[in-house]
Amino acid sequence: MENNSQETENSNTTKEDLLENAIEDLEDALIELEEYAKLDKIPPKNRRYLIRIDKIKYEVNVSKMDGRQLLALAVKTPPENFLLTQKLRGGATKKIDLNEIVDFTTPGIERFMTLPLDQQEG
Repeated sequence: MENNSQETENSNTTKEDLLENAIEDLEDALIELEEYAKLDKIPPKNRRYLIRIDKIKYEVNVSKMDGRQLLALAVKTPPENFLLTQKLRGGATKKIDLNEIVDFTTPGIERFMTLPLDQQEG
């Protein structure tokens, strides 16, 4: 009987270990925002996201960034000289202000686009 008890205990420990490892794998998964938007799925809260700014993909380890941080990531400096827009599923676009927070778990975010602002001569 005691041997069966040990087998059951070992089996439970193994199941718990497997579950814990599976959760860690999910948390470590790279979430590609563009793919989630195309599939009309809500991106999970995660540690790693793959976002696209213009034609370049960037891996980030946060679930939220502001416009200034996104422009800095894309080496668009100074950020005040650039317009940042977010393309949403279905073709809609939204302007992102420098201090506006973008939450990557928001459904429908496909990618980001930048545009240099015209320099006004004075």
